[in-house]
Amino acid sequence: MINYLSKPFKWFFKLEAASGLILLIAAVLALVISNSDLSDLYFHSLEKYLFIGINEFGLKLSVHHWINDALMAIFFFFVTLEIKREFIQGELSNIKQAMLPIIAAVGGMVVPALFYVFINWGDSETMNGWAIPSATDIAFSLGILSLLGSRVPISLKVFLTALAIIDDLGAILIIAFFYSGDLSVPYLTLILLSYILLLILNKFSVKKFIPYLIIGLFMWYFTYKSGIHATIAGVLLASTIPHRIKDRDFSLLVKIEHAISPYVAFMIMPLFAFANAGVNLAGLSLSSLLAPVPLGILCGLFFGKQIGVLFFSYVSIKLKFAEAPNNSNWMSLYGVSILTGIGFTMSLFVGNLAFVENTQYIDGVKIGVLTGSLLSTVFGYVILLMSSKK
Repeated sequence: MINYLSKPFKWFFKLEAASGLILLIAAVLALVISNSDLSDLYFHSLEKYLFIGINEFGLKLSVHHWINDALMAIFFFFVTLEIKREFIQGELSNIKQAMLPIIAAVGGMVVPALFYVFINWGDSETMNGWAIPSATDIAFSLGILSLLGSRVPISLKVFLTALAIIDDLGAILIIAFFYSGDLSVPYLTLILLSYILLLILNKFSVKKFIPYLIIGLFMWYFTYKSGIHATIAGVLLASTIPHRIKDRDFSLLVKIEHAISPYVAFMIMPLFAFANAGVNLAGLSLSSLLAPVPLGILCGLFFGKQIGVLFFSYVSIKLKFAEAPNNSNWMSLYGVSILTGIGFTMSLFVGNLAFVENTQYIDGVKIGVLTGSLLSTVFGYVILLMSSKK
């Protein structure tokens, strides 16, 4: 039974750890190209428009928007499948086990936002980026943790995985409630009708993915037109995919999760990183890093994350609301807390939404995210290395 329940986690960890390296390569490549003679080609290619559809029914979006709105909907679909499985039968299904990462994740979202708000207080334009430093990049953070191998207890890997998944859930809710545009009632009605149809398929335990996919594609189009960010369609679709503990021989959710995971990990996420990490560093100085937006993000990711996660963890353990991870100490838990400051993918994504109408801040977002994530990577790795030698 334990073997059966631990298989999805072991598979998930290996996948996310491996994809972290690919993400890093994609990000570095984007930075190199955007600061080379190919810079104009890079940025112009992302702004080229592509039409996908049939006759009148279709969309014409820039390459950048197709990546951020369509491909990232698949990413959110995959993340929601993971969240659903974890809550039904994984590490978050046991409330006692789940309390520590849940409480820590709350601290890891609230405190970084407070850092950003404090630094940007009084500026109504930049204040919209308050949620940027609140998310953790699962692939990058687990990738760094994997470099330490057996020196880090499995309980801390489980803790970081669960915390990052809850972080993603928080990011999804933030996007849905705070980063949506003017809402269209007719399209919202069509989304509701689509979702009801998906729930009916779930109720009757339809185990073929095609019906879900067809309705899901229409729902994505309706969501894009509704004013809600299109990626939320992926979340809604995933929430209706059936997964029941009693179905040990076949779970449509697990089947889909395993089928699309390589494409998400090794194609969609690196492509997103490549399309969003590019920033021209010409003229970059200390003063540009100390501007409110990049400074708020940097401090939120590097200081806010570690303080929020560690403090909330400490209080919950001392008050016996949760239990400390097995075979861990406070120094190793602190190291993992620092690693949660690797925001990268999710932070860049939220940054694009926060400043969709104020694009002059986007470069600042990228600088803040990259710097904060880099500092969290280096310091988190060093602290964990030191704690493993004790």
